[in-house]
Amino acid sequence: MAYLNFAALQGSPIAVPADVLPVSGLSALEWQVVAIAQHDRLASLEKPGRLSVALGMIFGGEVPNPKLADQKLEALRRMSVLAWHKGYAVPRHEIRAFHEAGFTPEQYETLLASISRGRAALNQGKRFQ
Repeated sequence: MAYLNFAALQGSPIAVPADVLPVSGLSALEWQVVAIAQHDRLASLEKPGRLSVALGMIFGGEVPNPKLADQKLEALRRMSVLAWHKGYAVPRHEIRAFHEAGFTPEQYETLLASISRGRAALNQGKRFQ
């Protein structure tokens, strides 16, 4: 039977801190943003045009702004809207912006795989959970 001397480890952390481990999933708040983005239109990614603004001023009725205040969550919303509508055919500049917002390639893959399963379930008439 072998003997391990743990006295040398006393007082030093054994586990790796969470901020060093790569994050591959999304938080609960981030998954809520993905779910909400399912109902957003592609037009929500663009600035309203001059005609749209003029008609809004004439006829009233403010259109709610779907843009999120948090830049990281807004990058996630944009990526989610694109993925819900276009699947894996996402423009490179959007992928770059997603990574620059602080998301990892693993999170990108997790997001697109999840949305792909959701799109497939919707196409089959099933609800994705």
